[in-house]
Amino acid sequence: MKQKLAITGAAALAFAFAAGSAHAQSAGSLYLSTGWFHLAPQDSSDPLTVESVGGSPVNQSIPNTGAGISDADTFGLTAGYFVTDHIATELVFGIPPKFDLTGKGQFEPFGKIGQAYQWSPALLVKYYFNDANAKFRPYLGIGATYIWFTGTKITNSAFEQNVLQGPTSATASNQWAPVFNGGFTYNFTDHWFGGLSISYIPVSATATLTTARATPVGTLTQVSKAKINLNPIVTYLNVGYRF
Repeated sequence: MKQKLAITGAAALAFAFAAGSAHAQSAGSLYLSTGWFHLAPQDSSDPLTVESVGGSPVNQSIPNTGAGISDADTFGLTAGYFVTDHIATELVFGIPPKFDLTGKGQFEPFGKIGQAYQWSPALLVKYYFNDANAKFRPYLGIGATYIWFTGTKITNSAFEQNVLQGPTSATASNQWAPVFNGGFTYNFTDHWFGGLSISYIPVSATATLTTARATPVGTLTQVSKAKINLNPIVTYLNVGYRF
């Protein structure tokens, strides 16, 4: 529903300015834009698996368990350069959004169980349609992003004690991922423009939980892992300045 509202609003904005004069987005143009990212993970996960206890392999999967990822919003920036009248390269970055980790299956009653901040700068190549002087220019793009997480931690003490059975630290894997992108820009003046883009990033992350678990023979280190498919749809509503 959020995605449909964003697309509808941006389309209405474009048509409202459709009677203006043309301005060039041509070879050699530099631009900067800023705006708001909305990240909507299309999440799913594998069951939590206890891999080892005290260094001894266990590899025990806990049935009917999993984790979900919340939506997130953040402030973003882009910087781009038109190599030709139709091809541009773009660097995308922004303030790392905070995602909440929630329980699924038998973990669902715990609600929020953890959190993490995601870093995901991206480099895109875009192909712009219509003439360089057109005010309204749709585009398609493709690129890559490197994703890593900071501030990953378990925040639910009941989950930590009743499920993991001890104080737990958490980390998440880092990875490269492709970015599939589409959108449009609309030129208000010779320099100012607005736009909307929607990206899809097929990516998964593996969370590793290291627990100091109390046992009859003393405190042992337990290592558990869960693979989470993120696959976010990222909407970017922005305004920019072309030099």
